[in-house]
Amino acid sequence: MVYNPQYYPGATSVAINRRKHISGDLEKLREISDEDLTAVLGHRAPGSDYPSTHPPLAEMGEPECSVREMVEATPGAKAGDRVRYVQFADSMYNAPATPYFRSYFAANNFRGVDPGTLSGRQIVEARERDMEECAKVQMETEISCPALSGMRGATVHGHSVRLQEDGVMFDMLDRRRLEDGTIIMDKDQVAIPLDRRVDLGKPMSEEEAAKRTTIYRVDNVSFRGDKEVVEWVHRVFDQRTTYGFQPQ
Repeated sequence: MVYNPQYYPGATSVAINRRKHISGDLEKLREISDEDLTAVLGHRAPGSDYPSTHPPLAEMGEPECSVREMVEATPGAKAGDRVRYVQFADSMYNAPATPYFRSYFAANNFRGVDPGTLSGRQIVEARERDMEECAKVQMETEISCPALSGMRGATVHGHSVRLQEDGVMFDMLDRRRLEDGTIIMDKDQVAIPLDRRVDLGKPMSEEEAAKRTTIYRVDNVSFRGDKEVVEWVHRVFDQRTTYGFQPQ
């Protein structure tokens, strides 16, 4: 018998997109070169070696450990990479992803990652080359729109502000802008100016964003219109209340 995991309930486009994000079954929409990715992350110079915090594991001569033998180290851990981060902000106006679903995506599809979620931002910490792999998938696939989501390591505010007149999510530090039909980023994620202009690709149209979003909205796909999702959310909260309420 083959087990097919059920990542998320529901039959609406939002539910389907949520299942796709969690499972990692994502459509690739654009190309971001390794050099451009390294530039916008801002942790090291493009083309440079990965700085390390310890020698490669193969050279350390660690004592025998059954757990270590069962769990293969990630490439970044094997090489001794330092831990670095990537952080995204997603607009409330039909951005493809939400902070929680970026965390679910990272935790389900990558090893050695530490995802964190806040109201308007999502961070992944990991060994540097492992983090870059996770970041590149997010930048290149339908989980992101260069106009409605952005890499922001600092001053992430703006996700809940209405979109600019050109349809781009507001950014107080002006890391990106729409030029000749594509989104250009000329500062890294903490807004340090780059010596290159990174082309992040074309933004999604309003219609495409509405189809690809994982956000329930009354003016697009209503949460209450997805009966199976409502049923399961009520069940989860009921069980949390029933089994979490234990008066002494």
